[in-house]
Amino acid sequence: MVLVVVLAGLVAGAGTGAAATTTGTTKAAATGSPYCGITWGSLTKSAGSLSSAPLVDVRTGRHECFDRVVFEFNGPVTGYTVAYGETWTEGEGLPLSPYTAGDELLRVSLQAPAYDDEHLATVPYRVGEHTANVLRYRTLRDVMFGGSFEGYTTFAVGVRARLPFRVFVLAGPGTHSRIVLDVAHQWQE
Repeated sequence: MVLVVVLAGLVAGAGTGAAATTTGTTKAAATGSPYCGITWGSLTKSAGSLSSAPLVDVRTGRHECFDRVVFEFNGPVTGYTVAYGETWTEGEGLPLSPYTAGDELLRVSLQAPAYDDEHLATVPYRVGEHTANVLRYRTLRDVMFGGSFEGYTTFAVGVRARLPFRVFVLAGPGTHSRIVLDVAHQWQE
C-alpha cells in the first residue's frame, strides 16, 4: 500500500515537472523579442493587379537581418502572391521542389509577363534554370525560374527553413518598378 502511494506521488510529481517545463519553454518562446524587430510572419502575402510591364531582371542581396530577392520590371507593376508551398511551372504544372535547393519553398507568382509584346523573352532564363548564385547566404538556398504564361511569371525561392518574410513594391529606377521579397534569418533573438 505504501509502495502504491509513493509511486503515485512520483508519477504525479513527474507529470507536474514536465508540465512546468513545457509551460516555461512556451512562455520563454512567446516572450522572446523579435529578431531585428522583424514582425512579418510567414503567411501568404498578395497585392495588386495584372500588368503588361515585362520582367527584365532578377537579383539577390545579403543584409544583416534578412536575405533579399528583387524582381525588376520595365514599367509599373504591383501584383504578386507569395506563399510557402509547392511551386509549379507556368503552363506545364511540373513541380519544382525536386529541383530547388532548400528545406522550404516560397512560391512567387508575379502578375506580369517575362516577355514583351512580340512574346520574346525579356530575361535570359529558361524554365527550370537557377537565376541567382546564393552561395554564402544565410537564408536563401535557390531562386529558380518557373516560367511565364498568360501574363503570370513564377519563381520557386528555396530557403533553409520556414521563416518570416515580407513583400513590397518600389518605384524606379526611372520608369521601372520592383517587387522585393525579404526573408528573415530567424524568428526571435
